[in-house]
Amino acid sequence: MNKQFIITNFAAFALMLFLPTGCRQADGKQDAVQSYRVIKVAASPVEISESYSAAIRGRQDVDILPQISGRIIRLKVKEGERVKTGQVLAVIDQVPYRAALRTAQANVSAAQAKVETARIELRGKQALFDEKVISDYELSLARNQLAVACAELEQAKAQESDARNNLSYAEIKSPSNGVVGTLPYRIGALVGPNMAQPFTVVSDNAEMYAYFSISENMLRRYLARYGSIDSMIAGMPEVGLQLNDGSLYKAKGRIETVSGVVDPVTGTVQIKALFPNPDRELLSGSIGNVILQNPKTEAVTIPMTATVELQDKIIAYRLKNGQAEAAYLTVDRLNDGNRFIVKEGLSVGDTIVAEGVGLVREGMSITPKNETK
Repeated sequence: MNKQFIITNFAAFALMLFLPTGCRQADGKQDAVQSYRVIKVAASPVEISESYSAAIRGRQDVDILPQISGRIIRLKVKEGERVKTGQVLAVIDQVPYRAALRTAQANVSAAQAKVETARIELRGKQALFDEKVISDYELSLARNQLAVACAELEQAKAQESDARNNLSYAEIKSPSNGVVGTLPYRIGALVGPNMAQPFTVVSDNAEMYAYFSISENMLRRYLARYGSIDSMIAGMPEVGLQLNDGSLYKAKGRIETVSGVVDPVTGTVQIKALFPNPDRELLSGSIGNVILQNPKTEAVTIPMTATVELQDKIIAYRLKNGQAEAAYLTVDRLNDGNRFIVKEGLSVGDTIVAEGVGLVREGMSITPKNETK
């Protein structure tokens, strides 16, 4: 019992010794004045751009489907290979089609023989009719037999032409210049005109189209500026293209067409921009963002380093009576990746903290290290 009393008194005594010291430290603590680099907010001419999601397609993407059925016996190209119009891509087994052509040619010869026989018959009937040996009915019958034989000859010739075409279709050819896509069918595969998946796709990608949509209201703004769709196409500046990895495509493009129809579901209008693609850097089927440049205008801009993002809010700290005051901003990003356009929250002439904003707190005393514009 005495031992417990001694321990309790000792703990109380130690606590009494500690508390005054702690209180003195707390009472004596003062916020130190911090020094930060600051800048003065100013307006400057900037080129504001707008970005729109785009689907990139070849100038001409052609699905290649065989026009006859058969098994592939030879592949003449590789995936990604450049081809020209008329170049053979693959060969289908030609044996049955060669046989069909020979049969058709034989039918033509037989039909020609029938025509000659019918002509001979008609000449004989005509002579007998002139001598009044046979009636007009028999002469008409001979004429009809010649007409039937001539019709059968034309039919045989058409079948021969069809067989010749089918034989030529055994060579699957490219209908345009371009680049071969994937080749899902290999040697021995059975192909035909009713395949669900095309034999391949030939993409003419010397120039590429970027399809994107803008709102009807945005189109109205452009029409107010340019006057008409034709003037808009002719007068709009070159457009940029941001690739899917965030990089900017090296070549500029131009607006080629603007749809005159508003999609009733989305309320948007489709636009097509054309980009050169000499090095085949752009691939058909990929996606990106078309960047439209607007005329330069005066706007308040600040470095991104002068802001901090907290809970989806962009904040800058301006100096007011030597203390930091949080300014909640409404901003747009510039394409240079370094600056914000301030739409609301700051005014020209405000002084804001330029660096180390993440360490600044509301009401903190700040001494400007230097001031730049």
